[in-house]
Amino acid sequence: MEKFQNRYTRFGFIPICIGSIALVVLLSRCSTSFFDYSLQKFEFSFPDTELLQRNVYTTNAGEEEEKKNKAAVVVVDSRDVSQQILSLRSTNSSVTLQSKPGKPNRRNLVEEGLAKARASILEASSSSNRNNTTTLFKIDLPNPEIYRNPSALHRSYLEMEKRFKVYVYEEGEPPLVHDGPCKSVYAVEGRFITELENRKTRFRTYDPSQAYVYFLPFSVTWLVRYLYEGNSNAEPLRTFVSDYIRLVSTNHPFWNRTSGADHFMLACHDWGPLTSHANKDLFNTSIRVMCNANTSEGFNPAKDVTLPEIKLYGGEVDPKLRSSKTLSASPRPYLGFFAGGVHGPVRPILLKHWKQRDPEMPVYEYLPKHLNYYDFMRSSKFCFCPSGYEVASPRVTEAIYSECIPVILSVNFVLPFTDVLRWETFSVLVDVSEIPRLKEILMSISDEKYEWLKRNLRSVRRHFELNDPPKRFDAFHLTLHSIWLRRLNLRLT
Repeated sequence: MEKFQNRYTRFGFIPICIGSIALVVLLSRCSTSFFDYSLQKFEFSFPDTELLQRNVYTTNAGEEEEKKNKAAVVVVDSRDVSQQILSLRSTNSSVTLQSKPGKPNRRNLVEEGLAKARASILEASSSSNRNNTTTLFKIDLPNPEIYRNPSALHRSYLEMEKRFKVYVYEEGEPPLVHDGPCKSVYAVEGRFITELENRKTRFRTYDPSQAYVYFLPFSVTWLVRYLYEGNSNAEPLRTFVSDYIRLVSTNHPFWNRTSGADHFMLACHDWGPLTSHANKDLFNTSIRVMCNANTSEGFNPAKDVTLPEIKLYGGEVDPKLRSSKTLSASPRPYLGFFAGGVHGPVRPILLKHWKQRDPEMPVYEYLPKHLNYYDFMRSSKFCFCPSGYEVASPRVTEAIYSECIPVILSVNFVLPFTDVLRWETFSVLVDVSEIPRLKEILMSISDEKYEWLKRNLRSVRRHFELNDPPKRFDAFHLTLHSIWLRRLNLRLT
């Protein structure tokens, strides 16, 4: 009898084990399939609130539905970008990704992380939570006046530090790829490539399946230097970029998967927009990070990013602009100042009305050699920043460094970091048609408002500095954050 019981127990145990294993496998397959299904059906949406009424990323409902039916990446428009707050679009652009059935891939985990980040930022930006988080963000953002939504910005920045990963394509050889200028008017281009590629930054990943965005690391400045053949012919540059995209799209699946929507290029050279015409998806769909952010030349602030133009001498800003303590003590005998070449549509108007017309506002075409440009900036309350042939100029950041209130005289220029910064709190925006009244406008600014603008200008300076190594919330990190914001508004299912 005892032998029979042992035999029954031994042989009865085998089918129980087999049945248990089969049950576990079945449950695993069901749960995994449900997980994939949930991600595919996930829609990030939220009610319209006071903080989100004027959304940076908006789209026409009819066009959205039509483009969804075509299974294409939605290219969205913007409304008065200079007046917007940091926010998330309720109807996200979408691209469908294919994954193996029954197995969650890392791309889905990336999208799940983005969904959590969106919810977290939305919670921080709501009016009910702003007061509760004030003490938290004031440590990192001590002057909340200069930001559109400091709570949302702070939470978004923390989410970026926690999650954001950039994959850099390794194809290509220096100097055209993986290199760039670090000492010149276009230095920010090379510095960004250097920091992302050669530093041990937390944001770079060597696993493309974990990447949130993909970087095309060519330098437009070096393309111009080595490939430009004169006669304003950018065709050799476009040919190189077209071939480079063909190379990476052949070797990797990532570009073709989204038509480049989660890819970005970076260029500070004036020919950045011309070069981006090399590929229609690069121009229309990808994130283009450019100093020359001219909306009349196709710059789309809903998907593109303005890069601040920062001129470096020997890898550093001019010594006269480094010390903020001496700047604060500098006397400001001049009301306004400008010196520069006459080119483009705006500068001729400025010089026509003000060139050496008023001793309180020294305006020069070219500064005489015995005078120092930065001494005038340090001695002026306001610095005129008119566009030239291109909308961007290092004059804006130099004015910030010298604590000279920038007077923006431009058309079609999307200012750097305008999705998070309130430029009206530290600069003066003057319509080109008002240039004849320039002195009247500046004289109408009270001493109290001038001191307020100057105080805010000191606070915003750190966001336009290139540090070695980079520091939190500096120009390198805020540029990354602008790219992160664009990626937040692209949903891959």
